[in-house]
Amino acid sequence: SYLVVEELWLVMEYMDGGTLRDLISKMYLSEDEIAAVSRECLQGLDFLHSNHVIHRDVKSCNILLRTDGSVKLADFGLSAQLIPEWNQRSSVTGTSGWMAPEVVTGQPYGPKVDIWSFGIVGIEMVEREVPYENESPVLAQHLLATGGTPQLRQPKLLSALLRDFLNCCLQTDEARRWSAKELLQHQFVTSAKPASSLAPLIILVKKWKAEK
Repeated sequence: SYLVVEELWLVMEYMDGGTLRDLISKMYLSEDEIAAVSRECLQGLDFLHSNHVIHRDVKSCNILLRTDGSVKLADFGLSAQLIPEWNQRSSVTGTSGWMAPEVVTGQPYGPKVDIWSFGIVGIEMVEREVPYENESPVLAQHLLATGGTPQLRQPKLLSALLRDFLNCCLQTDEARRWSAKELLQHQFVTSAKPASSLAPLIILVKKWKAEK
């Protein structure tokens, strides 16, 4: 940031590849591509959580891409800084469809709400839509709060590793849900290719958008 006379200027990295949602809307991702995106996002979440910050609005529209394959979390408008005297939050905030059960029900929560939200992003990457996408926001929240872990439409088409990874993200019991640091050690993530492997796909989707 820069102070120019009496104006505060913010300079941010330009992500020229659009959002993960743009990518998902155009094509299905392979498991290798899902693993690479997951690793990059979890590294960001691990950094935030290590600094006692909850993002609280993790979704595909808030994951930005660059044509070199870089993946970054964005939009911290709903983020919260935790302090020792206040190490949990209870306000119901986020985007319907991605909110963790403990958020929907107004229970105290911590950083693992972001892990649930990323698990929903994982389902997005697999199925190109979020669970309960065609339901009203109110009904979607009710189903998230009472329906348990969202079910995949065709789980047998996925590898056992990916199914287990999503299950670790989408534990309804926050205590059993894995942390970002733990998920970075999951075999599905540790076997991921470099982020640069995403570059051809991102460039292709950017080209398609430009031609419309």
